[in-house]
Amino acid sequence: MHLISRFKILIFILIIISITAFFVNLNVGFAKLDFADFFDSGSTNFQIAEFRINRALVMFLAGIAIPTSGFLLQEYFKNPLAGPDVLGITSVSGLFVAFYIFFSQDISVPDFLQNSFISLSSIFGSIILMMILLLFSNRLRDKSFIIIFGFLISALAGAVVSFLQFYVESQSLKNYILWTFGANNQVSLIQIMILTILIIIGLFFTFKTIKPLIGNALGTAYAQSFGISQSKLKIGIIVASSLLSSSVTAFLGPVLFVGVVVPHFCRMIWNPAQLWHQWILNMILGIFIMQLFSIISEISHFPINIITTFFGIPVILLMLMKSNK
Repeated sequence: MHLISRFKILIFILIIISITAFFVNLNVGFAKLDFADFFDSGSTNFQIAEFRINRALVMFLAGIAIPTSGFLLQEYFKNPLAGPDVLGITSVSGLFVAFYIFFSQDISVPDFLQNSFISLSSIFGSIILMMILLLFSNRLRDKSFIIIFGFLISALAGAVVSFLQFYVESQSLKNYILWTFGANNQVSLIQIMILTILIIIGLFFTFKTIKPLIGNALGTAYAQSFGISQSKLKIGIIVASSLLSSSVTAFLGPVLFVGVVVPHFCRMIWNPAQLWHQWILNMILGIFIMQLFSIISEISHFPINIITTFFGIPVILLMLMKSNK
């Protein structure tokens, strides 16, 4: 069978599985809902139905954004262990969330605004770091320098957060730890709309970088001979991956282990890898995996970030063992 036909069959199967997981996610929870509860605003369970729709939608968006960010970074750095946190974006997002939680402990903030302010703090921090990366991108000519820069930023952010945790009150510390666990059950419809806009912008920049990445995969000299600008490619990768990873971190917390693992699975599933095919696979498989994690989280009552970590660490260890053979 022709490769394109096989790829279409694979995509069709994954879409069916992902849609099934989406609807299963809608029906998982403490209360049993009827079909009418999702459409009848007068139903006693309508608010629960809205909550489940928001939960499934935000997992859908995260499933698109996180694997795409990881896929871009792995292809650009040629490193299968590169993930959305390699640029330090998630660490700085967490730092600014810590600043907000720890320094607003004496300020009375309504509960319905608390999550929005946390998300805004995360987005603000990620934008600042993205601007710094773009400002210094021409000086960081070697790809490895970008990784080192991201590592240093992550280490610095982690040290500052640890310093803050040492001095703050226990309730603020608890709020920060709860944020790091992931909060797919607290995202409102307005936040989902904002998240959708940020992800669409990130996907636009991703689309613009795929073709240069294909040329870049054949070598820098070859890419330059076809007019591919390395600096523009670098900026596109930074903007796309930053927007995708930081937007999810802002509204869900640091649930980004999936960004390392899903691209690896996609290469295993479909090895004759055209980058366009890999990108499509990453998004569809990412949607399924995030819906699956949400279902497991509801059944087990474990936070989403704990589940992604339990899933991600063994897979990464297997990847390391396989690469050493």
